[in-house]
Amino acid sequence: MSLSALFLLQTGSPPQSLRTTYGDLPEWFASALGRPADTIRIIRVFDGERLPPPDAGTAAIITGSWSMVTDREPWSEALGDWIREAMALDAPVFGVCYGHQLMADALGGQVDFHPGGREIGSQTISLLADAVEDPLLAGSPRSFTAQLTHLQTVIAPPPGARVLARSEHDAHQILRYGPNAISTQFHPEFTPEIMAGVIRSRIDALHQEGRDPEALLTSVQEAPFPGQLLRDFLASRTI
Repeated sequence: MSLSALFLLQTGSPPQSLRTTYGDLPEWFASALGRPADTIRIIRVFDGERLPPPDAGTAAIITGSWSMVTDREPWSEALGDWIREAMALDAPVFGVCYGHQLMADALGGQVDFHPGGREIGSQTISLLADAVEDPLLAGSPRSFTAQLTHLQTVIAPPPGARVLARSEHDAHQILRYGPNAISTQFHPEFTPEIMAGVIRSRIDALHQEGRDPEALLTSVQEAPFPGQLLRDFLASRTI
């Protein structure tokens, strides 16, 4: 199927300290996708920019955020409505972190703070049995490294969603909602440098939680597969 455009539905922006060093989310995603930023239409949903009507001929990536789904911010609730409309059209949608949680919430799942607390750093993701037959994941490595940072999680997937991967900390790392809709709790757009920058930005909170930021920084590593997954999502489409 040939698609007319790629939307990046931006649900937040990094703190200034991260933006100064690494740029904003559109730059992170453009780099991960290996395409110029001007080939992606950026919709700053969190800033109140109007959402275009969903279209089966347009792919959308929903980004991570520094907000929480359970805050029920008006822009987020409007994006939830958009997700339901997009699903009714079988439009191609890929959700990341906040986008992952919001897709699950919008489609009838449950999102809340993870009972085990924060997941952060370079972590191992394990594919589950259903991933073997998934069109995007078939032939993928059974486990791989991914970059993560989140406090909230998908507590219960929506009806009909297929759980395709987990980590030791989180049981719902990849969800498949339909033939063209999938989401990841992990961040395919993060480089190791960005992951380290995020950890440094959370040092005080990590100390308060009894975590060791230096150990987390030492364990940061390359995580090439998640970026490939994002690119493969668009690979069969001409945009």
